Amino acid sequence: MTFAMPTQGRNRVPAITADFWLIKLMAVTMGETAADYLAVNLGFGLTATSLIMTAVLIGALVLQFAQKRYVPWAYWLAVVLISIVGTLVTDNLVDTFGVSLITTTVAFTIALAATFACWFASEKTLSIHAIFTTRREAFYWLAILFTFALGTAAGDLVAESFGLGYLATGILFGMIIASLSFGYVFLGLDPILGFWLAYIFTRPLGASFGDLLSQPTQYGGLGLGTIITSALFLAAIIAIVIWMTLTRRGAESPDAPVA
Repeated sequence: MTFAMPTQGRNRVPAITADFWLIKLMAVTMGETAADYLAVNLGFGLTATSLIMTAVLIGALVLQFAQKRYVPWAYWLAVVLISIVGTLVTDNLVDTFGVSLITTTVAFTIALAATFACWFASEKTLSIHAIFTTRREAFYWLAILFTFALGTAAGDLVAESFGLGYLATGILFGMIIASLSFGYVFLGLDPILGFWLAYIFTRPLGASFGDLLSQPTQYGGLGLGTIITSALFLAAIIAIVIWMTLTRRGAESPDAPVA
């Protein structure tokens, strides 16, 4: 269904382009490895790391909400931090409080569905091309937080509990995303539904390859470590964000169509 968007206001989130998905995949990969680095390698522990990163994320979201338009550095800073926090939320529930991965996967699925239901009931649209009010942006970021937490739980469930391993899990979720792309291009899959499904599944895809690169060889990884893996992806993210800023790539005009 198509809804008319008022002409006032600018979309506060980027257009969906190939580089959007590229940087998003890098952000979720870094979110996995950076969370492990902070909690394990630096010895902060899950609880302290979660509190610290949540406080940093709140500061980043304050900056993002203050922009009132899409600003690449502010938006992607929030995405990277929310990726880390989403990972830590799931890890805390599983490792600290003993909640099973099946339970967390189901719980975050329900939480995400409830977020979408409240968003649609309030705004009559879930369009990502019409995030030009504070309320819509709040729903948007809450949904993104739950997609990261859900993606972490689902990815760990498949890779660890089901025993597929990092590489096989990454390939599995990559195939799911490819099927969604096929459905959108050739079968008329609803673009908003397709976007959010792909957004969820890129989380375990990125996390699986992040773990594959960073984890020791005895655990099925390549042994690069969390420091090197996080630094590589952070450098790539910064480079792409600078390019987006210089080229104004991803900014939508106020009268962009609403899907």
